[in-house]
Amino acid sequence: MAELRVGIAAHGGDARERRATLARAADRGVDHVMVGDHVSFFVGFGTDALIQATALLNLHPTLPVFVGVYLLPLRHPVVVARQLADISGMAPGRLILGVGVGGEDRHEVELCGVDPRTRGRRMDECLEVIRGLAAGTPFSFHGEFFRLEEAVVLPPPAPPVPIVIGGRSDAAVRRAARLGDGWLGIWVSPPRYASVVGQIDELAGHAGRAGVCWTHAMQMWASVGSSREEARPRLARAMEAVYHLPFDSFERYSPCGTPQDLAEFLAPYVEAGCTTFNLIPGGTPGDEMVDAVAEIKRLLGSPG
Repeated sequence: MAELRVGIAAHGGDARERRATLARAADRGVDHVMVGDHVSFFVGFGTDALIQATALLNLHPTLPVFVGVYLLPLRHPVVVARQLADISGMAPGRLILGVGVGGEDRHEVELCGVDPRTRGRRMDECLEVIRGLAAGTPFSFHGEFFRLEEAVVLPPPAPPVPIVIGGRSDAAVRRAARLGDGWLGIWVSPPRYASVVGQIDELAGHAGRAGVCWTHAMQMWASVGSSREEARPRLARAMEAVYHLPFDSFERYSPCGTPQDLAEFLAPYVEAGCTTFNLIPGGTPGDEMVDAVAEIKRLLGSPG
């Protein structure tokens, strides 16, 4: 069984504050930090995940960064392949690229010149192009959205950057099995998670992909406090501010309470096949959440 890895979403602050948080996370045994990605979410909010990842990788010498998730269909895949090669050269083996089609804000997709109805097909082509260019040899591609003739990106990422596919749809599950190194779930129950892991194994086998070292991850908002009653209001305020929806829409998938409460919430996902968690602090101060994530990892029985 793969080693369980537990990470935390990076929070803001200047370079000194971020460096201190990363050092604290590494010292406490947190496995990675996670960054999100949006171009112009609802009222214009956003951060470019690959720029954020590059900054964080430069602020700590060993801590990996998990991108969860990069809105790949909004970008040109050759440019992304160049970025991945550069990041790999700077911090080999320390980037995990989660990708998704987005969708909570269709206007964001339209602002980038992309028809929201084509996101899935564009995603498939982007993944094929990035995987083709990762070999470091001339690659040609003739698709619906992208056409390449003898394209090369050097040097190729070494080791290759793992690509984890986010999304709850059947299409996303098929995409993960055919083109991904794992699946990133969000807003799903443990039974659904176990079902998807089984489907990916079966579909990958049919596609001739044997022996994949899967990174199956779960991403969720969480808040820590002395009790669930203390932590819940902070989490609700944070999520409602981002998603513009009532917390009731997310509560069943968003744990809050003591580290023990959160570990008990996560344990069924481990049993369902999850190997990696990305926890997004909802209203919990950074240092407090770092310490809580380290304790959650210990309670789940992960070594280290």
